[in-house]
Amino acid sequence: MENILKGKTTALIDMDGVIYDSMKYHTRAWERLMKEVGVPCTAEDIYLNEGMTGPAVIQLLYNRALGHGVSDERADELYALKTQYFKEIGNNDPMPGTDRMLRALERAGIRRVLVTGSSQASLIDNINKDYPGAFQPGDRVTAKDVVHGKPDPEPYLKGLAIAGVPAEEAIVIENAPLGVRAGKGAGIFTVAVTTGPIPREAFEREGADVVFPSMPDFADYLDSIC
Repeated sequence: MENILKGKTTALIDMDGVIYDSMKYHTRAWERLMKEVGVPCTAEDIYLNEGMTGPAVIQLLYNRALGHGVSDERADELYALKTQYFKEIGNNDPMPGTDRMLRALERAGIRRVLVTGSSQASLIDNINKDYPGAFQPGDRVTAKDVVHGKPDPEPYLKGLAIAGVPAEEAIVIENAPLGVRAGKGAGIFTVAVTTGPIPREAFEREGADVVFPSMPDFADYLDSIC
């Protein structure tokens, strides 16, 4: 494989499933919420639609099951309840291999910008503690900073704007098919890492430029070139 960092100055990095091994907790919180409101929801639904804003996921699940959505106010209310459930059951589990990945990017002189569809403060606020110095102040795009979440390219376009670089100088690191679609929609070289149960074919269908089977495998590759 050629050096995928050649000519790159910036890495735009997703959070859930990349920085933190948090998707299993998000999934349990979503399943609990949707069971309470009588709307079918599976773990695959959550992994496949990861990257969308919480209210957008709620509208999608309602429309699919009942043929209609809910008011914006109700969607926000339900997402706040999902956030509460996540806090009750979630943990800040750093993803194995991510620390090595971030240090390799630092050695290569690559600026790191967080681009997440989440607004989960319990995770975002812990990044400085769990990964000291990995992301500089202001180098973050969260669900609160965008109108259109992934798969719209807006989050990654905002990441490019923060870094002040053109798409050809950036690389996206994602673990979700919709995140890959967003990265490619922004015109950025996109790496997929299969840290969840979604098969690599789903990432290939979205146009991922390269797919790694795990974060340690990706970190090993970066260590070999940095």
